[in-house]
Amino acid sequence: MSELENKTAIVTGAGSGIGKAIALRFARAGARVAVLDLADAGARDTVREIEGAGGTAFSLTCDVSRQRDVDEAFDATGRQFGMLEVLVNSAGIAHIGNVEQTTETDLDRLYAVNVKGVYNCLRAGVGAMKAGGRGGAILNIASVASSVGIPDRFAYSMTKGAVLTMTYSVARDYVEQKIRCNSIAPARIHTPFVDGFLAKNYSGREAEMFEALSRTQPIGRMGRPDEVAELALFLCSDAAAFITGSNYAIDGGFVSLKM
Repeated sequence: MSELENKTAIVTGAGSGIGKAIALRFARAGARVAVLDLADAGARDTVREIEGAGGTAFSLTCDVSRQRDVDEAFDATGRQFGMLEVLVNSAGIAHIGNVEQTTETDLDRLYAVNVKGVYNCLRAGVGAMKAGGRGGAILNIASVASSVGIPDRFAYSMTKGAVLTMTYSVARDYVEQKIRCNSIAPARIHTPFVDGFLAKNYSGREAEMFEALSRTQPIGRMGRPDEVAELALFLCSDAAAFITGSNYAIDGGFVSLKM
């Protein structure tokens, strides 16, 4: 598979979950992948898996909420792999609670990573793609919470709504520079975060609650990170060259079949 043959890609939050699955899939498609994550051990594990399968990657510890960290990581990627052509903004954090249960500290923390972090990477990524002169593909990981109300997700929904509208804005502003920008809106995906959440909040009832959460998707199960990665690969490949400014639900029917 060579959809991204010899292209340089940056994937944030690639030390685990959806970001890791995307990094692995891009590497199998021939990309040179810069694996960015705040968790250095996770990023290095992803690189080891890529290299073990014959791919090319390197890891960078990066706090996306810090513009200097992001700029240095993007510069290092350019030096290591050359012109940036693909960027996936997958780094993000979650929060559970309604507006009364969300503290100012909670809101600031979510904003710093999920909104400012995406802004920092978009800013650096657009600049790098413009400098390269050949455009590129940007993919933001939004959420079903970007467009529908979900109970007890006040701060998280706020940030993912911002991710969606930043996607539209970048797509419109840079279409003439041949920079495409799209987003994916997953529902519940079975990642280590889900397992950790269940262990913390439903000790001894993990299997029961896992099934209950799975049934909230009309299709009857949670999605898998590799399924999200396949959609990400398509949207970042030349096969999607006519697609920009679009948001793709990958949610087992959560939005369209339950409204």
